[in-house]
Amino acid sequence: MTVDVRVPDIGDFHDVDVIEVLVKPGDTIAVEQSLITVESDKASMEIPSSQAGVVKELKVAVGDKVNEGTLILRLDPVEGAGAAAKAAQTPVPAPAAAAAPPGWPRADRGSWPSPGIRSPRGRRDRAARAARSSW
Repeated sequence: MTVDVRVPDIGDFHDVDVIEVLVKPGDTIAVEQSLITVESDKASMEIPSSQAGVVKELKVAVGDKVNEGTLILRLDPVEGAGAAAKAAQTPVPAPAAAAAPPGWPRADRGSWPSPGIRSPRGRRDRAARAARSSW
């Protein structure tokens, strides 16, 4: 079974030029993978695939003009390609924050000055203690 992949709604653009073809027959493509690049007088944009599979036949070439609904290519769907593409798009949980080395601030406590920098209050306290001890 072959699946037709067509130009989706690209807004208020008509007869836009194909300036680059990013796939060739035999390529395995995923959902949302860029297939072609088109250019109007105002913008250039990449057209993504709506299906996953193996490219069987290209229907556009560089220099062609396309509109919404123009056939870009035919592909053979690959078993599990949709599931693989969805699995590739699912976010991977971030690894747990590594423990900070001794003397470094912990991520859950916010930031604080490094050990070599003292706060102004610390200097005032030392000066006050030094003044009291000399009385």
